[in-house]
Parts: sequence; structure tokens; C-alpha cells
Amino acid sequence: MTLIPDISVFQKSLAALPLETYQPGETLLTAGSKTGLLLILKKGAVAVIKGGIEMAKVTEPGAVFGELSALLDQPHTAEVRALETSQFHVANAHALLVRNPVALLYVAAVLARRLDAANRTLIELKSQIRVGQPRSAIDKTVEKMEGLLGSSGASLTDAGPLSRLAH
Repeated sequence: MTLIPDISVFQKSLAALPLETYQPGETLLTAGSKTGLLLILKKGAVAVIKGGIEMAKVTEPGAVFGELSALLDQPHTAEVRALETSQFHVANAHALLVRNPVALLYVAAVLARRLDAANRTLIELKSQIRVGQPRSAIDKTVEKMEGLLGSSGASLTDAGPLSRLAH
């Protein structure tokens, strides 16, 4: 038995959500704010910014934003800004996650994949330090980990979040 949700069911539930369009330079989520929203990328590109540093560029349809804030009941930890005209499915996080078990499993799978990738990158980093890799290689691995932890599930593998869950 697998806990991975049926993607077609999740995609149908997304179709019922309102769409919101953001223009380049527009801020979707502000660090320190609490919106109670989940934003699911339909198309476009955004930057995830923490402490003034761009942690990740996200272009993969199905990437989720606002999930940590919603699940932990805390303010957003990063700013998310549109890099190009971008469309998002917008949901009340509490309502969607409580009433839609497929959406909850989807968000859990995105977070689990991000944590798994970050753990693998941490092991890689420790190995690089142990064997005395050059500082440039270590810095590159640290940047990779920062991107994983700030990417809202995107860019963890070659496939996007929706296609990864279909396997």
C-alpha cells in the first residue's frame, strides 16, 4: 500500500481552486507575515528569498508555497517574488489540508522529498569535509542544501513534484 496520492485526483481538486496571477517583481508572500494561504504554482517562475539572499528559483508546476507557515502555524520564513508573469492556485491552507487528504498527502510528500534530499546533501557535505575537498566544492554543496531547504519542493530531481508523485 502506498500513501502517494493519485495525481489526477489532486489535479482535479486544484482545478476547483481560484487562480491568481502575479506580475514580475510582485511579492506573493512576505517573510514575517501570516497569510493562511497555500499557493500552488500553475505556471511561471518565482524566487524564494531569505534574509535578502535568493535561495532558489522555482519554475516547476505543482510547487507549493506557504506550507511551512500553515503546518507550523507561524509566519512565513521567506519572501516569494514573481520573476515572470506567474499563475497560482490559491487555497485557504487550513481548509484545504483538513478537508482534502490527497492535498495533505501531496504537501507531506513534497516536504518529505525535500528533507530526504537535504539529508543526502548533508552526508555529501560531511564527506567532502572529511576528505579535505576544496572550499569551492564545499561552498557549492552548501548552496545546494540552501536551495533544497528553501525551494518548496521544487528542483529536488529532474522531474517536477507532480510527476514525481505519479511514480
